Amino acid sequence: MFTGLSAFPLIPTDENGIDEQAFVGLVARLAAAGVASIGALGSTGGYAYLSREQRALTAREAVAAAGTTPVIVGIGALRTRQVLDHAADAHEAGAAAVLLAPMSYQPLTDDEVFGLYRTVTAETTIPLVVYDNPGTTHVTFSDELHGRIAALPNIGSIKIPGVAAAAAPARIAALRAVIPAHVTIGVSGDWLAAGGLLGGADAWYSVLGGLFPEAALAITRATQASDSTAAREASNRLEPLWALFQRYGSLRVMSAAAETLGLVHSPNLPLPLLGLDPAGRSELEATLLRLGLGA
Repeated sequence: MFTGLSAFPLIPTDENGIDEQAFVGLVARLAAAGVASIGALGSTGGYAYLSREQRALTAREAVAAAGTTPVIVGIGALRTRQVLDHAADAHEAGAAAVLLAPMSYQPLTDDEVFGLYRTVTAETTIPLVVYDNPGTTHVTFSDELHGRIAALPNIGSIKIPGVAAAAAPARIAALRAVIPAHVTIGVSGDWLAAGGLLGGADAWYSVLGGLFPEAALAITRATQASDSTAAREASNRLEPLWALFQRYGSLRVMSAAAETLGLVHSPNLPLPLLGLDPAGRSELEATLLRLGLGA
C-alpha cells in the first residue's frame, strides 16, 4: 500500500456541497486503472474546506468506490481533538490508512508536532502517513523530528516534498538513516517525482495520478523496472503540464482539466478558491490536446 503510485483525486465541491456522483466516478476510474492506493481528502481533495460530516461521507464513498484498492484518508485539522474525530470517521469508513499533515495557524514547535502524532497514533489502529508539506502547513520537519515520529506505533510512510533528481539519492538516504526500516518514503511534487523514485523513494503520492493515472503509472512502472531513460522521458514529455502546475497550482489545473474531460461540473472548487482564468484554461486545453490527454 505504501509503495508505487498513490493517486489523489479532486473532490468536486461548490457552495451547495460535494458532487458525490462525480467524486465516485473519479475514484472508480483510479481503481480501474490499477493504482496502488487512492488518497482521499488530501490537498487535492480540499479537505481543509470541508466539514466533518462532508469528510466522513467522502471517506465512505471513496472506500466503496475503490473496491479492493486501499484508500488512504486525510485527517488533518487545526485541533488535535478534530484530528482524532476525523481518524475515527476514517476508520469507521473502512480506510486502509490515514494521512496527517500538522495544520497550523499559530506556528508549531517540534514538540507540538510530535505531540500531535503521538496522541493520534496512540488512539489509531490503522497505519498513518506523515504528510510533510511545508508549502501549505508552514511546518518544517527536520530529520530528527521525522525520526522521533517514525518511531511511534503505526507509522507506515512519510510523504516528503519534491526533491531535485540530483539531490534525491542523498536526501532519501539521509532520511532512511533515521527512520525504521518498515517506514516507506514517498515523494510529492509531481514534476520531480521521477527523479525521487529513481533516487530511492518507495512511493509517489501524486496529484497527476488522481486524474491521469495511466500517465502517472507509466512513470512509476518505469522507475520500478529501473528504466531511468523511460521514466525521465515519460516525465519530460509532461513538462508543459508541469509548467502549468507550477504557475497556477496543481489543484486549479486539475480542477480545470477535470472540467475539460467532462468529469465534473463548474464550479468545483470551494470559495474563495477560483478556477483558472480564461488564458490559463485555454493554455491547459491546448496542452492536454497536444499531450493526448484531452480525450
